[in-house]
Amino acid sequence: MRSIILAGLLAALVPASAWAEPADVAAAVAASTSRTEANVKLDEGRKPAEMLSFLGLEKGMRVLDMFGANQYWAEIIAPAIGPEGFVVVWQPNQFLSDKRRATFAEFAGRQKNVLLINSPFEQPSVGVGAYDFILMNLDYHDVYWESAERKINRMEPDTWLKRLYDAAKPGAIVGIIDHAAAPGGDTREVVEKLHRIDPAVVKADFLRAGFVLDAESDMLKNAADDHSLNVFDDKIRGKTDRFIFKFRKP
Repeated sequence: MRSIILAGLLAALVPASAWAEPADVAAAVAASTSRTEANVKLDEGRKPAEMLSFLGLEKGMRVLDMFGANQYWAEIIAPAIGPEGFVVVWQPNQFLSDKRRATFAEFAGRQKNVLLINSPFEQPSVGVGAYDFILMNLDYHDVYWESAERKINRMEPDTWLKRLYDAAKPGAIVGIIDHAAAPGGDTREVVEKLHRIDPAVVKADFLRAGFVLDAESDMLKNAADDHSLNVFDDKIRGKTDRFIFKFRKP
């Protein structure tokens, strides 16, 4: 709770007029010695500089990085938005080990404008009206997933997204990137089998939640991916066909 209150207070410190300058994403991506080797290897398939530029990341923004405890986006975004900006990383309890928590704490000791918070997957406790920019990369489909082994209960996307909507400030950007599934089919069955999701389902979910669609991009499209393989299959892992939606809270 203390972390969420802190995030909310920090979000109120900088006026909107301070966000006129684009974040220096290219420099942050290029600073490979400040990033983990494993994360740098992911750049080719994720195009972080191009993608964050498309979404409109700006200096001084208050950013919520959903499912980000592996530090990939925080390593780039935190220096790119500058010391007046702040990154809150939310990780579900079910995906947060003691080792990952310790590794993130070491990172936060070096990068002062980041904070890790956690709560149950089914109840993302991420504050209210706190963020200018929210990013969810390759994880939204898991809202349709349930796993007894991982202690993940069935979730209702509308309920889950309401928390995300409430966390965003008016005008906030929400960037959603995910593995594309073929159109149609039962969404929960497709997610269970392939960990993919039909882009039309995602678009409908976010519009129903109250967001508006500003833009979409095919920069991570891969026509060679026929959508039939599980995203963790070695034949396609890291090279899946992905869609990018830029939503905004009115």
